[in-house]
Amino acid sequence: MSDSPPDRLGKYEVLKEINRGSMGTVYLGYDPYVDRQVAIKVAHAEQLNDEELGDRYRKMFFNEAHTAGRLTHPNIVGIFDAGVDREICYIVMEYIEGGATLKPYCRSENLLPIEKVVEISFKCAKALDYAHKQGVIHRDIKPTNILVTSDIDVKIGDFSIAHLTKMDSTETMPMGLVGSPRYMSPEQVREDYVGNQTDLFSLGVVMYELLTGRHPFQSDNFSRLVQKILHEEPRPVHELRGDVPRALSDIVAKAMSKETETRYPMGLELASDLSRAFDQLLETPQENISEQEKFTAVKQLDFFVGFPDAEVWEIVRAGQWQEYRDGQDIILEGELDDSFYIIVHGEVSVQKLGKQLRTLYAGDCFGEMGYLAKTKRTATIVAIGPTSLLKLNSTVISQVSLNCQVRFLKVFLRTLIHRLSVTTERVSQEL
Repeated sequence: MSDSPPDRLGKYEVLKEINRGSMGTVYLGYDPYVDRQVAIKVAHAEQLNDEELGDRYRKMFFNEAHTAGRLTHPNIVGIFDAGVDREICYIVMEYIEGGATLKPYCRSENLLPIEKVVEISFKCAKALDYAHKQGVIHRDIKPTNILVTSDIDVKIGDFSIAHLTKMDSTETMPMGLVGSPRYMSPEQVREDYVGNQTDLFSLGVVMYELLTGRHPFQSDNFSRLVQKILHEEPRPVHELRGDVPRALSDIVAKAMSKETETRYPMGLELASDLSRAFDQLLETPQENISEQEKFTAVKQLDFFVGFPDAEVWEIVRAGQWQEYRDGQDIILEGELDDSFYIIVHGEVSVQKLGKQLRTLYAGDCFGEMGYLAKTKRTATIVAIGPTSLLKLNSTVISQVSLNCQVRFLKVFLRTLIHRLSVTTERVSQEL
């Protein structure tokens, strides 16, 4: 049996080789039944035939289909099919056109802008949170297992050593020293119980490399690497790269905490902190406003009538306070955004194709559809005079108490329904 595949595997046409790794060779393929390109990973023949390790390799190879195949998330490489054709084992996956691994961006001479690193890390944290909630632990998060396109479309792949924590976990790979040593968590190194926090530690290491171009546990041999992972704290990111905000440096440190008690417990919490860091990176420095002043202003808005003070405080602390000068763009038509805005002070102009549609005032809201489903903005919003806004997104709201979430959702939906009814009436009048 040769590593060279035939022109066809099952129903799929095999077009050309696009990558080769330790677990298999990946080919560009074509599915004629649904008219789409696919990636086909083919197991290495010599490893399948190895008398001692062949069975384990085969199990690892198909483990990817068994674990990742149950996941459907925009930032995880989709698994479509798997099979054996003439003793050739293959897995059919989503083809990421223009996708390249993060590895080149871990070099000091080729670092991405900080906001791009935060965006990539945010998407990875959200994807891992989803996988963990489905009972799937990746166990091998590293730069070469994360694909990114030119427009920062991120995809986590290679679930070959992933572990299922639910139901049929005995069918997946055994626990123990598995993974890539440079990205292992302390519990992986000790061969202790491995859970979702292991993936978050590994993501923290990837973030460290993307921001600094250096590995946090540099060493020239395995035993020294293990000692550093277990006992030595890496230099803070902001000390190695001066333009990294201290808040972002602290996020990376928390993700790489050696003790699970002080590490992020879930990917959603890491994503929430990254979301706040991203907003801070985009903000221009503003005159300091106390939290009490923000609370007092927000409490007076019609949107928050009926909210207990404790829940208003939750919203104020979870959201981003933003200030704009006269004529400054807040939202641009055609931009992708998932945020919802409440005007605290001032007013804004709603414009489309350069034409003013209406004016919104303190207490009014905008951005409902983007908040619900990260869609392209259909209008431009411009500040009229000095304007203060409270900016919220679904990731941040998911971190407040359940009662607060429910109350917020009720008011949000009431606001959305009112906005749609007004729009419908305006359209009918025009007709």
